[in-house]
This record gives sequence, structure tokens and C-alpha cells, in this order.
Amino acid sequence: MTAIVQQTTTTRRRAPGRRHGLWTAAQPVVALAAVVLLVGMPLWIVVVTAGKTQAEALNPNLALPSTWQLAENFSAVWQQGRVPAGFFGSLLVMVPAVLGVLVLGSLASWVLARRTSRTFAMLYALAISGIVLPPAVVTIVLLLRQLGLAGTGVGMIGVYMGMYMSTVIFFVTGFIRTIPHELEEAARVDGASPLRVFRTVILPLLAPVLSTATILICLYVWNDVFYAFFVVGGRLDTLPLNLFQVASAGLYLDNWHLIFAYVVLMSLPLLVVFVVAQRKIIAGITSGAVK
Repeated sequence: MTAIVQQTTTTRRRAPGRRHGLWTAAQPVVALAAVVLLVGMPLWIVVVTAGKTQAEALNPNLALPSTWQLAENFSAVWQQGRVPAGFFGSLLVMVPAVLGVLVLGSLASWVLARRTSRTFAMLYALAISGIVLPPAVVTIVLLLRQLGLAGTGVGMIGVYMGMYMSTVIFFVTGFIRTIPHELEEAARVDGASPLRVFRTVILPLLAPVLSTATILICLYVWNDVFYAFFVVGGRLDTLPLNLFQVASAGLYLDNWHLIFAYVVLMSLPLLVVFVVAQRKIIAGITSGAVK
């Protein structure tokens, strides 16, 4: 009788461990299913719809097109949607905005990371508050009108730099705090100026985190249509703004195959950049956890 009771007790003790083992084995399957459901299916719908005819694309679904005409749809979009002008307009705004926010944000982060006074702590909190506080569109437009920059590429660049400066400061400040002070002190002993210390010692170490910040900001700026509509709407071509304008004008009414083809074309440049730089992006995200 005692042996039976002990065996029953042992079986009950093993049951939770067995359930834990099953859950551990099922976690990769659950994660893969979530990725397929949340990322794979929308991406699949976009690609297959971009390759369909107008009739087949009226109701976007997971079905393959009866005849692929992806090249024809890309050609029609390229000619009718002002894709070249939108591409160069997006580059004209994105490249200076990203470079400016990275340079100024890195310099500000270096100062904020190396100063420990209460004043600089308050300045850091104020600098990163832009992450959670959305910018006021009406105020931005009125300010640009007062400065004479409304409807210009320079004004749009300034808006993007102001919007995403907080993101760069948040990423870079935490990373710089993990860099030993002795590296900078050795450069100062050799007679290096502050800017030279930053350029030769700090900046090369920031490559992973700056790569991550670059991809994030490029993604935000490249896909932005809301702020571009209010600041430069109708006076400067960008890819998302052109898509919004032609779709609203009725050119692509019920032409879902062309709309999705435009989306694919618009996403290709950033997709290529992400594939090429994915190692640096992952290194930048995880660097703060392993240092």
C-alpha cells in the first residue's frame, strides 16, 4: 500500500515538469506560427495582389494569380505614378535629415552621457521626451510659415530632424555610457581636442548603434505621408505622398493591383538596405545588453 502511494506521489510530481517540457518544445512552433500569421500573410497578400490583373485583384486574398503580370504592373506604376520623381524627392529629404540627426544627436548624446549633474539629467529627460510626446502639426506648420520654410524641402528636413532627434539621443546615450572613460582620457593626454576625441575614439565605436538608428529613422521618413502632406503636400514629390495623391484622385480607383505594385516598389530600397545591414542592426540592438 505504501509503495502505491509513493508511486502516485512521484507521478504527480513529474506531471508539472512534463507539461513544462511540452511548452518549451512548443514555443518555437508558436513563435513561427505568429510570425507567419502577423508578417508572412500580409506580405504574401501584397506580393500576389501586385502580380494579378485588375479583375482578380478587386478582392485581395491569398490565392495565386492565374497569370503573373508583375512586370506589367510595375511598368504601369512607374509611368503613371511619378515613381522616379517620388524616389528622388524621398532621397532629397531623407538623406540630409538622417545625416543631420545622426551627427547632432551623437554629439549631444556624448555630452549628456559624460555629464552627471542634475542639470544634464534634466536635459536628457527633456531630450528624450519627444519619443512619447507627439509633435503638434498645426504648430509646426505655423512655425514654418513664420520662418518662410513652409512647402520646402529644407523645412521638411528640419521637421524630421526635430522629430527623431530624441530617438537617436535615447539609443546613443545609453551606448556611450558603456564606453570606458580611459579611452577618452588617453586621447586627451596625447593633445587631442574634444571634436577629435569624438571623431577618432567615440564615433568608430558607435557604428552598430548608429546603424540601428539609421534604419529606424529611414523607415519612418521613407514611409511618412502624414507630416509630408501638411508641410510639403503638392509642392514636393515623395513616394508615399505620390501614392496617396494618385489614389485619392481616383487614378487607381479599384486598381488594387497597381496600388500593391506601388507599395512593393516603394518598399524595395529599404528592404535591400535591411538585408545588407541586418548584422549591424542586430548588433546595435543587443549591444547594450552584452556590454
